[in-house]
Amino acid sequence: MSSRSCLGALLSTALAFSVAGCATSEVNSLSISPLTQSLVAGQTAQFTATGTFGSASHLSSQNVTTQVTWASSSTSVATINASSGLATALSVGTTTITASMPGYGGTLTASATLTVTSGGSSGNLASLTIIPGTQSVAAPGQTTNFIAIGTTASGSTVYETTSVSWGSSNSQVASIDQTGLATAKGQGTTTITATYPISPASGTSAVTSSATFTVTNGVNTADFTALTLTPTAQSVSATGQTGSFVALGTIGSTGAEQDVTNYYLSPASNITWTSSVPTVATVTSGLTLTSTQCVGAPAVSTFPAFPACNGVVTGVSAGTTTITANLTNADGTVASASAAVTVTSTPAPEPLLSLSVVPSAISVGNLQDTGNFLAIGTFATTPNVRDLTNSVAWSSSLPSTFPVSSDAPNATNPTPTPGSPGGIVTAYGNGSAVIIAEATDPTTGSIQTATATFNCPLVLPNPPTTPGSCFPGSQTPALLATVTVYNEGLDNTDWLVTAPSATGTENVIHCGGTDEKSSADGSVCVATYPVGSTVTLTATQPFLAASSAGTFGGWSSSCTTISPNPSTASGTNTCTFTITAANSNITVGVIFN
Repeated sequence: MSSRSCLGALLSTALAFSVAGCATSEVNSLSISPLTQSLVAGQTAQFTATGTFGSASHLSSQNVTTQVTWASSSTSVATINASSGLATALSVGTTTITASMPGYGGTLTASATLTVTSGGSSGNLASLTIIPGTQSVAAPGQTTNFIAIGTTASGSTVYETTSVSWGSSNSQVASIDQTGLATAKGQGTTTITATYPISPASGTSAVTSSATFTVTNGVNTADFTALTLTPTAQSVSATGQTGSFVALGTIGSTGAEQDVTNYYLSPASNITWTSSVPTVATVTSGLTLTSTQCVGAPAVSTFPAFPACNGVVTGVSAGTTTITANLTNADGTVASASAAVTVTSTPAPEPLLSLSVVPSAISVGNLQDTGNFLAIGTFATTPNVRDLTNSVAWSSSLPSTFPVSSDAPNATNPTPTPGSPGGIVTAYGNGSAVIIAEATDPTTGSIQTATATFNCPLVLPNPPTTPGSCFPGSQTPALLATVTVYNEGLDNTDWLVTAPSATGTENVIHCGGTDEKSSADGSVCVATYPVGSTVTLTATQPFLAASSAGTFGGWSSSCTTISPNPSTASGTNTCTFTITAANSNITVGVIFN
């Protein structure tokens, strides 16, 4: 009997474990309540999530609001606490509220719709208030803001400033736009009203509110009573030459003048520029969107963009025209001024205003060291700053000791090579020289000069045994010159330039493109030769296929002897020159295409 009781107990326990093992705690389905909800902006609502558990014959429900994850499809309309389900209405619109959680067979979701209205349970307001109830400004042109606050039937408040219709009872005193911004026009008092419309289906009338706006003074202290243009007349060329006018406004209350060339207060209060004959000359009117092109011009995003600042005239054809500027004050009064523009058919001059040499001084430490000066010209028209290094005439106060290269004839270089670099000074002794750049204006013939200094200071060792330093007698017969070779062409791969040394050693210069198979030195080669050496450079394109369109394009002007230009890509071409004391640093460009 005892054994049978134990067996029964074991069977009961096993059955209990079996049933418990078939049960599940996962959710079969999920629902949200309420399915639809309407709120006024600023109100809140609680959503509830319910989960269904068990099999079809043993279903049970449970509140899972804090176990799901809540979300709003449009957080600008309403937000919802992700863990509690409390939604907050923000702005007019509709959003979908969703709840999600892991469930039997995957993630379960459910949704509801939340609509946010601007006020009242049906978009209606019980009352409307303008804040502040009274405001005052001193003079026309000054502004102030009103806001509208609505109260719903439930007692909640709603911001309605942009939802109401604004109005002013006396537009001569003040105007008001639909954002609640009031602008003073003249002395006096006006009533500002705000009206909130209600649908006729509600059976009620619109809600209104009012406030008082006072302008204490009828004269705007910032009004301009007079306008003048500077200069009073201009002459420009019909080739598109430009000139600028400046408008000066006189403030009525103080008599002070202010630059109003780019004056802008509002679209109805600004300065405009016109040309009486636009076919003779045009004038810019309006502001740029940024102040970078127009000094003193504010960035006004609502104003149209124009290509230049106000008052800039451009010559179109020969003739005369009148440029007029009209400045409209905030109260509607206008100050005007005019100037004459004469347009000629003569090409616009480009006077060279000034010339400078940079750097102002260069010092070297050894004989035949070089320094390069640049000549910079400033012109009256764009481009205002130009590099004139290779077009000015260069000269040296000590041409035998410190000669300077020039593309224009001078005492030490009466027949310069066209296109050669200018402004390069070489030291052949010690001391200091003044380097002079001289430029002639191509239109007016006027001459501008600028100077700099070049120094090779005497630094004597004790005893003076260092060859090559800047003192007399230090130059030795073995003084070497530098030869630099580089490719100026478009073919950066299939090219080769070689040259032996002065004693016949092959390939002292050996450079080529990336496909060169014989350990080229790269795309730029540098080698040294004694003064008096004759150097022959050989250029080939040995890696081009027979059908390639590649060709040899020639040498730079450093060559004194050039072999015939080959007619085939596989030919060779040579450049020969002799190194002298006057050209001891040589750069040779070779062109491969």
